[in-house]
Amino acid sequence: MTAQPFTATILGSPRIGPNRELKRAVEKYWAGATGRDELESVAAKLRRETWEALAAAGLDSIPVNTFSYYDQVLDTAVMVGALPARFGKVADGLDRYFAAARGNDEIAPLEMTKWFDTNYHYIVPEIGPDTRFELDPSKVLGELEEARAQGIPARPVIIGPVTFLALSKAVDGAGAPLDRLAELTVAYGELLQILAERGAEWVQIDEPVLATDIIGNAAELAERTYASLGRLTDRPAILVATYFGELTDALPALARTPVEAIGVDLVSGDGRSAVSAVPELTDKLLVAGVVDGRNVWRTDLEAALETLTTLQGSVRRLAVSTSCSTLHVPYTLDAEPDMDAALRSWLAFGFEKVTEVVALARGLKNGSQAIAGEIVASNAAVVSRRSDPRLNNESVRARISSLAASGTGRGPAGRRRAAQQARLELPALPTTTIGSYPQTSAIRVARADLRTGKIDAAEYERRMKGEIADVIRLQEELGLDVLVHGEPERNDMVQYFAEQLEGFFATQNGWVQSYGSRCVRPPILYGDVSRPEPMTVAWITHAQSLTDKPVKGMLTGPVTILAWSFVRDDQPLAETAEQVALAIRDETVDLESAGIAIIQVDEPALRELLPLRSKDKEAYLRWAVDAFRLATSGVADSTQIHTHLCYSEFGEVIGAIADLDADVTSIEAARSHMEVLGDLNAAGFTNSVGPGVYDIHSPRVPAVSEMAAALREALNAVPAERLWVNPDCGLKTRRTEEVVASLRNLVAAAKEVRAKEVQGTAD
Repeated sequence: MTAQPFTATILGSPRIGPNRELKRAVEKYWAGATGRDELESVAAKLRRETWEALAAAGLDSIPVNTFSYYDQVLDTAVMVGALPARFGKVADGLDRYFAAARGNDEIAPLEMTKWFDTNYHYIVPEIGPDTRFELDPSKVLGELEEARAQGIPARPVIIGPVTFLALSKAVDGAGAPLDRLAELTVAYGELLQILAERGAEWVQIDEPVLATDIIGNAAELAERTYASLGRLTDRPAILVATYFGELTDALPALARTPVEAIGVDLVSGDGRSAVSAVPELTDKLLVAGVVDGRNVWRTDLEAALETLTTLQGSVRRLAVSTSCSTLHVPYTLDAEPDMDAALRSWLAFGFEKVTEVVALARGLKNGSQAIAGEIVASNAAVVSRRSDPRLNNESVRARISSLAASGTGRGPAGRRRAAQQARLELPALPTTTIGSYPQTSAIRVARADLRTGKIDAAEYERRMKGEIADVIRLQEELGLDVLVHGEPERNDMVQYFAEQLEGFFATQNGWVQSYGSRCVRPPILYGDVSRPEPMTVAWITHAQSLTDKPVKGMLTGPVTILAWSFVRDDQPLAETAEQVALAIRDETVDLESAGIAIIQVDEPALRELLPLRSKDKEAYLRWAVDAFRLATSGVADSTQIHTHLCYSEFGEVIGAIADLDADVTSIEAARSHMEVLGDLNAAGFTNSVGPGVYDIHSPRVPAVSEMAAALREALNAVPAERLWVNPDCGLKTRRTEEVVASLRNLVAAAKEVRAKEVQGTAD
């Protein structure tokens, strides 16, 4: 078919709202405080305003169906009829959708894990023997009709069949989900025919898995799938969009199919030579992702235009795009009035990236002189950033070199365990939580009052100490063995530290979606990192003064701080990780000196940053482990180091988890039914482990019997002397009543299993 080619686009856009309007509307709906009409009205307004802004900025093809009430992969599962039968108990379609994402009192949710190597979480589809793909195109058709009614040049976006099945999970004895690819491709063919009937000129099919090594035969599957879809006579023109990495053999495979356009990420890898080596691309529209959709740094327009000009001779037509959806960056720099001018000049958030795309498309069409002013400003930013003294702290670099030369190991694990047990005198199956407790309305009000000047720092500290006292009392009443201070003073587990470290800028309104209605404000790590003064010691020692039970010091690890920040791109990640690790190391030493016996250094993002290509993984895991050890090796053997990892597929990093050599590792295991413990044993893991016995991302309260069963399952893999009892993750996002009921059941389950399964152990 013939479709009008486009010149400037992005691959997707945020949907949570510039002021988190969708977050608030969805949470009000969940709480029963509003109805569906109001929720749908908020959603429709956000879609309309997003499309209008993109059209006004100058894009000539605009992605639609990128809106979601929770997650785009879950939307795809609904579209192809792949929700498990258990959710059929929920009659209402929207509530069934939310039940799949969050669960309810009767039904466990689908699993959730990270979307490739980003901090976005997707809902993992389950493909079982009874899964029957039945197309429900209502959502994509609805958004297409809305956009066309506005006069928007709409391009529907859907997750591709190869990626959807590659990211799915086989259940109930089913074969590999990708075995169902031919069947699912039929459903996609039906969708394309319906979209053509409704007037769609283009459709974007996202296949990011093709830029990874997640599946070994990706190129073969892609060629087979898109040859089949491309042969359809009634269909829109197809753009296969790939991102998060450089295409290798998948690029010529796609080029051999009848699809009209291929999107390539030219930020994550230099794909120019690969493009020029594929002669079949001379018949395609290449959608060149030269503007970084994942990070916040301003595009070097002169360099990007040179790349685009080089590519022109290798393809039939060229369009300018972001490297991926701008879902992963904040809406606009205009929402940050307090940012210093130099830093601002180095940055581009979502809206600014759209203007960069439009400028580059104009420069590609009319020559660099057409965007001379934009290029001058871009070059000035490059020079300013390169020469800024905040990017080179010689004392920090010298300390890192000295520590690396002297070694960063601790004593043998057995010796540490004996010293810690003598100091702590904990029972078998000790109970604890991961760190945070619910952020109550009183905490949020106090934080807002401090920000607006209604209260001073002394009053804020008084209120937070009151919250800490309440959490300590609650944990003692529940009977937990190792306590936490609840983290009421922390707005976020990364931003809290970023606000106290040199080299970071913490935004005021730089919100991005992490999962569902959960939003975070990733700080901007722009320079060399150092710790001017202790960050947590006063809060933790205050909490410890309120109880005779041990209170954990709570820190975020260097890899996670990198993963959940927008990180500088002018030096290797390994060097930046060392700088952050040095700051965390100084904090652990100060906590130990203050008498804190247990220090938890969380690394939930260890798996998240794992490179998507196998050739790069070993080097990453080496420096990630080295950074953790640098951060945790400054304390004595009698000080117990914990770490926490959550919501990841751990298989590829199991060896690295063991190499971290933390004394206790708490890990997500509830939704995955303790599967990770066997993998840990196979990797030679012999330290203590706390597999989560209930899923905190669901509002349901697990019964004592359910958690006791999980503990017994864990005991089949881990001896009692090395097993801890805890939830999957922190409790910040849950309501207090849910937390109290769940933890009461957790403690009861631990006592029951101690008494029945662990012989000779007193409560």
